[in-house]
Amino acid sequence: MGDRFDAKYIKDLDSMHFIMPFMFPDRCDNMAFFSFKIDLTNLNEFVRKKNESNPDYKYNQYQCIVTAMLKVIYLRSKLSLFIHDKKMYRRNEVSAAFTVKQEFADNGGEVLCFVRSKPEWTVDDVHNELKRQLLKLKQKTYVDESTGFMDKFNKLPKWISRPALDFVCWLEKKGKIPSALVETDPYHSSVVLANLGSIGLPSGYHHLTNWGTTSMFVVVGEYGKIPFFENEQVVFKDGVELGFTVDERIADGFYFSKSFKMLKLFLEQPELLDRPLNEKLSDELWEKISRK
Repeated sequence: MGDRFDAKYIKDLDSMHFIMPFMFPDRCDNMAFFSFKIDLTNLNEFVRKKNESNPDYKYNQYQCIVTAMLKVIYLRSKLSLFIHDKKMYRRNEVSAAFTVKQEFADNGGEVLCFVRSKPEWTVDDVHNELKRQLLKLKQKTYVDESTGFMDKFNKLPKWISRPALDFVCWLEKKGKIPSALVETDPYHSSVVLANLGSIGLPSGYHHLTNWGTTSMFVVVGEYGKIPFFENEQVVFKDGVELGFTVDERIADGFYFSKSFKMLKLFLEQPELLDRPLNEKLSDELWEKISRK
């Protein structure tokens, strides 16, 4: 009952959080769903100004959403918790992962992007890291470590691969899986994002998985004009809808509500993304979140 390679075991839990994993052991049985509309008016202007210097790799709204999500996880410590094999852990790092389509075609390959952030990072660092990774991932010959690992098993005779994979799954469940096997596995990240807007789909919800440790999934819908209710009137603005799926065992609804309001604040006041990921909110901004 000790630490894992990627997290610290939490020994001192209140009785409810100690007992809950025994009553509801599977992550997929504890999914809660939330959705938020984000006004992109200020964020679009923020991105436009970032691109005035004509960087060779343009800034975009998705990079800002990834940054804002990482920032929220740094500032809301319970979002770094996960339950595995009926025990609760706190992650050693804050990370984000998503799938990248190498080519927008029916037969286009998919690879995995895994971003391990640092506390001092800003949106510029996230932009640069995504640039570094995505330019590499878009190469048709590139295969990420997790996909390469799966390919090797798929090439084995089934009478060998099936029991071997059962053993790997058992190791993962017990937290004994070698870290190299899940180096780029998105389901071992702090948060998985799905950029459905990039393929013309609206927001929705994605299931969690019992494999891995991820307690939170964010679906980003298509950008466009959406309705907002202001001053007793419906106003159409540039916006996006985000869908969240979370493991409700790691925090209560009030904690999640404050966390998602913080995310909304970062995206509607994007100048905050130029500050370090772990920089705490001022009392004024915290009060703004608390009174909404």
